[in-house]
Amino acid sequence: MQKNTLHVAIAGNPNSGKTTIFNDLTGARQKVGNYPGVTVEKKTGYIKTGTIEIKVVDLPGIYSLTAVSEEEVVARNYIIEREPDVVVDIIDSSNLERNLYLAVQLMEMGRSMVLALNMYDVAQHKGISIDFGKLSKLLNIPIVSTVGHKGKGIDLLKKAILEAGTNSGEVSFPKINYGRELEQFIGQLRERLDLSGKLSGHKRWVAIKLLENDAAMIRRVRGLLGEDNEIWGLLDSAQKKLSKLYGDSPEALIADRRYGFISGVVQESTKVSLDVRHDISDHVDAIVTHPLLGLPLFLALMYGVFYFTFTLGELPMEWIEKGFAILSGFIESFWPAGSESALRSLVTDGIIGGVGGVVVFLPNILLLFLGIAILEDTGYMARAAFIMDRFMHKIGLHGKSFIPMLIGFGCSVPAIMGTRILENKRDRLTTIMIIPLMSCGARLTIYSLLIPAFFSKDWQAPMLWIIYVIGIFFAVVLAKILRVFVFKGDSVGLVMELPPYRMPTVKGLAIHMWQRGWMYLRKAGTVILTISVILWALTSYPKLPAKQASQYNNSGAKIAAALKYSAAGRIGHVLAKVTSPLGFDWKVSTALVGALAAKEVFVSQLGIMFTMGKDVKENSETLREKLHSAYTPLQAFCIMLFSLLSAPCIATFAISKKESGSWTFALSQFFGLTLLAYLVTLIVYQAGMVIL
Repeated sequence: MQKNTLHVAIAGNPNSGKTTIFNDLTGARQKVGNYPGVTVEKKTGYIKTGTIEIKVVDLPGIYSLTAVSEEEVVARNYIIEREPDVVVDIIDSSNLERNLYLAVQLMEMGRSMVLALNMYDVAQHKGISIDFGKLSKLLNIPIVSTVGHKGKGIDLLKKAILEAGTNSGEVSFPKINYGRELEQFIGQLRERLDLSGKLSGHKRWVAIKLLENDAAMIRRVRGLLGEDNEIWGLLDSAQKKLSKLYGDSPEALIADRRYGFISGVVQESTKVSLDVRHDISDHVDAIVTHPLLGLPLFLALMYGVFYFTFTLGELPMEWIEKGFAILSGFIESFWPAGSESALRSLVTDGIIGGVGGVVVFLPNILLLFLGIAILEDTGYMARAAFIMDRFMHKIGLHGKSFIPMLIGFGCSVPAIMGTRILENKRDRLTTIMIIPLMSCGARLTIYSLLIPAFFSKDWQAPMLWIIYVIGIFFAVVLAKILRVFVFKGDSVGLVMELPPYRMPTVKGLAIHMWQRGWMYLRKAGTVILTISVILWALTSYPKLPAKQASQYNNSGAKIAAALKYSAAGRIGHVLAKVTSPLGFDWKVSTALVGALAAKEVFVSQLGIMFTMGKDVKENSETLREKLHSAYTPLQAFCIMLFSLLSAPCIATFAISKKESGSWTFALSQFFGLTLLAYLVTLIVYQAGMVIL
């Protein structure tokens, strides 16, 4: 009986083009979340083929099924426990032997499989020719050639998935012979597992994982069979005898046999031409990873991204601004002029003024992440991590720390989760501490508001670049201080693969932009909307008593007095006593407190307060124009500086506590960064006042 739904898992090595294939298969029908109970990102997509719907889960990129990192544990447990109908292993055709190691382990699990030999154009460019028919016959697995970034082979891959998923026959793969002694112990362990009757799945693979001393598998089997089962004595004896006999660990012996099998398969099915020329990637890498040229080139490319963000984003931002102004005027037309209706004020000042003030920066968000996606999809970002590795070691950090720090330019929360790739706790805690100093996408809304309002077009991109570099500078200084005085110890080296350069696809870039843009809009429609309504209430109540209101003849003065009398005004004026040496008034101080919930709220709060304080003549003014008339460029720079260096949002505080396992650490980060921001901003503002 044919299934109506198929469950497919996409597996593969990092940099094999797995995500591109996933995007090609599912298009925009994707959902992004986390696996239950862990912080590893989970992507799920859907394919509709006739009467059958295919659910596709993109597993984390891994090199093997030996569970060391959280990604490997997630990928393996998903395949074991969820039992997908088909596992699609994405193979980098230009690195066949290394990529087939994961495929061999999946074969040993006994799952129905399809191999997608991706980036075949790169393999051909390197002079590699693969006999797909022979390779498929040797492995007894259907194989499809794909070029993910061009969408080639995707229809054939869908067809192969459908056939593999609806095939009711038993899956049979060639068995790797691990040698007489190893096979003897594998057989004995498998027999004990058969007799227990408590373990489902492919028992030969489980026996092999036990011999490999796989900690996660040992815990799983021990939980099922108990501590006193005779299998543990047999396992201990087998590992000792094999180590003594061969002078090496069983896991090393098993890996050697697997690679021996893979080598034979590759030799039988591939040919490499003798006239293979130097890959163009090598010539490009000689420049972009150069010890002297690499870092300046990276900074120049990031400057280009910022210039691109402001230049192209200006016009659509104006359209959105005008659109919200027209919408606000249309709503106000339902009430008579001068109406003090609370509902009118809530809709126009609270919702439109607050949420609209944030949504207007959507073009900047989309363009920034488009630029970053281009750098990532071309393969350049892996080079950036390689370049930064030399520098990271000088400040006492692991080279891998650059990866979550880079993610921090998008959002600090997933960046802090990403520190799990660091095995050393000292490296991990240091990286978590400094990640909030990377200017996240939420802070970009603040910069996008203030920079065009106070700086000429020629200075807009340089000013944004300067702000980002300041954050990196203080992150470097803080990391060095922490490694010298707090988290003492040496860092280990970085070993990472540099993927080949590729041409990004329009579809892939569009999906990356849409995911980031949708997350931004979703936050605007939930968290920011809620806080905007709360702030509107705080700026509207308590109302100025009628007796005091009657003392003002000027409507602008009356509204200003009402704001000062409100709860927000009272809070802001208390805070201003502390922040006035930084150049902040009560409005900025109140907005900075609200930004603790989400940095974008700073913009919406200013929007509400300046809208609430408008007089009739000011209706046509944009928020940027009002800010320009209220503050100086020095004050604007200090606001951005404080926003950059100060305490992260509540979500970042919460994830810092969770990942560090310490309230003391999270509180130290929260108050330490706030103190740093206060001192640095104080020095800059006071020095600026003297100089200017």
